Amino acid sequence: MFKTSLSIIALTAGTAAMAGENPMVGGAPMYADKNIVENAVNSEDHTTLVKLVKSAGLVETLSSEGPFTVFAPTNEAFTKLPKGTVEMVTQPENKEMLTQVLTCHVVSADAMSTAIKGMIDDDGGSHVVPTVGGCELDATYDGDTITLEDENGRTINVTIADVDQSNGVIHVVDGVILPKM
Repeated sequence: MFKTSLSIIALTAGTAAMAGENPMVGGAPMYADKNIVENAVNSEDHTTLVKLVKSAGLVETLSSEGPFTVFAPTNEAFTKLPKGTVEMVTQPENKEMLTQVLTCHVVSADAMSTAIKGMIDDDGGSHVVPTVGGCELDATYDGDTITLEDENGRTINVTIADVDQSNGVIHVVDGVILPKM
């Protein structure tokens, strides 16, 4: 399900050691020896995302070895969607749509912010990031802030970068990435 050609380089475990201590996310410590799902379920800021991952049946996948980079929208990010959207995508008949939206937040590589910034620099200030869900994100940065633009021209900012996981990395984002509409 997660087969896609990517231009993002997988990083070694040495990068995690260089990154230092993991930040707190949603009031909970994030442990580098736990996987993406094990950590996300403890974040008060990601209850909507966790609910949607469960509805889409992606818990087992995102608990697997990976590596994955997940751009994880906060609960507040989901409130920016039109009213009723979250409820609509959790209906059984919309599971395929939900799965695509969620996998547009996942890259099958372990890409810390320094690697992403390096690829942006190598590409002259903008780097296309293909996702597992088939979306292409345009990544740029200004100072320490990485910005993603989805295929609809929506801007999503990384608000907490480099949350190291046993099977990849989470970057907390302030918006929901949507496939081209």
